[in-house]
Amino acid sequence: MSETGTLRPAPAGPPSAGPALRTTPFGAVIASVVLVELSSGITQGFLSPLLNGLTGALHVSAADLNWISIANLLASVAFTPVLSRMGDLYGHRRVLRWNLAIVLLGSVLVGLSRSFGLLLAGQLLQGAFAGFFPLLVGILRNRTRRHGDGGDGESRRGISLMVAGLTAGVALGLVASGLLARSSASPTAALWVPTAAVGLALAVSWPLLPESAHRPGGRVDWAGGALLCAGLVAIMLGLGQGGAPGWAWTSPRTFGCLLGGALVTALWVLVELRTAEPMIDVRLFRHRNVVVVSLVALTFTFGMLGLLVANPVFLGTAKAEAGYGLGLDPLGISLAMLPNMLALTLGALLAPALARAITDRWVLLAGSLLMAAGYAVEFASHAALVPFLTATAVAGLGSGLLQHATRALAVEAVPPEQTSVGSGINELLINVGGSIGAAVVLAIFAARTPAGQALPRIGAYTDSWLVCAAVALAGAAISLCYRGAKK
Repeated sequence: MSETGTLRPAPAGPPSAGPALRTTPFGAVIASVVLVELSSGITQGFLSPLLNGLTGALHVSAADLNWISIANLLASVAFTPVLSRMGDLYGHRRVLRWNLAIVLLGSVLVGLSRSFGLLLAGQLLQGAFAGFFPLLVGILRNRTRRHGDGGDGESRRGISLMVAGLTAGVALGLVASGLLARSSASPTAALWVPTAAVGLALAVSWPLLPESAHRPGGRVDWAGGALLCAGLVAIMLGLGQGGAPGWAWTSPRTFGCLLGGALVTALWVLVELRTAEPMIDVRLFRHRNVVVVSLVALTFTFGMLGLLVANPVFLGTAKAEAGYGLGLDPLGISLAMLPNMLALTLGALLAPALARAITDRWVLLAGSLLMAAGYAVEFASHAALVPFLTATAVAGLGSGLLQHATRALAVEAVPPEQTSVGSGINELLINVGGSIGAAVVLAIFAARTPAGQALPRIGAYTDSWLVCAAVALAGAAISLCYRGAKK
């Protein structure tokens, strides 16, 4: 069967020698995976400088804009376990190509957007970028183990470069869209930025990335995936709309979403425990370190992704308009977000060496404490630009450490044939944490936005920063429970 034909899992067995594995230089593999993650970062970062302008162009409120982040993250929750499992079954490179094509289609829809509904539809498809990382880790880990390129140590360095590529892409997306927004008369011209980035990544990676050598037999647990998606979407809807008009916290609608989502998620756990080949092997969570890394992933992404809309809108709001804000234009917003992105990249690059020097537990602790400190300073010093940007850089450094640490530890906790599933679990939790954070911030914004107004009161931002700081502190406490391997 040709690779472009119907997907069928290869039979289980020893690794086979594939031509691509023998002939693809390791440098080309690294360059390709970094380029794909660069496109992922651009896709995630390009929209931030445009958000303040989109309130007028698409006739929505600042609270409504949080649905962009929620839609994107919820799509990621749905795509990640399915794509990860399919990568292990059918070949990581093959599934990655389809994955890139889905994101490219979503990017085209975003570029064509002249309504909020079409923009959300494009963002839903773009959410498939969450599958990039586990599929690329599968390619990288299979390649390094087959060729003896350093095992987990080489994989950690590769993951570090991938995270750096991801965050560098976010920074590049910020600047590119900010420049386009300034130079173009159309407020939506910069929406085409991810189309160019993902199209280039697909064209370059198509011939260069090697296919996985070993694929276990099995099938995709579609029932488990559907239950997980339905449960999480219901919970996110209840959290996101709680306090909004018609969605009071005590209303049957909100209560029904939260309770129904919790019950469906519990049913998903029971189904997975009785399934021979589950979408996500929940038995892995019997291990202490898996639980700790998973909870830290939830806590650090709560703030990192939860504030993805709030901070850019704050930077672009003028004091004359709302009584607060820093009044930056789209290019100014993109430049103001660079300290956070550069610090995040630095943290990801430093994490492997830091883990060797002070152990993984203390990297988890340090990252969480840095994020908590950054959010606390944002709360205390948001009236001036320099202190605010310094605070975002501190939070970025912490999130960079945690981006690498949680991803590396998640991969090392599973056998090689489940690499994408192990990485996919972590990516799923990253997106769940971000979805919860975005939903909570949306609820705060909705409660703090006067009727008929587009912008919330300043309390929406201060409350959000305090909540994110508290969650990061909880992550620091949880990280102390991590147990490193005995030497």
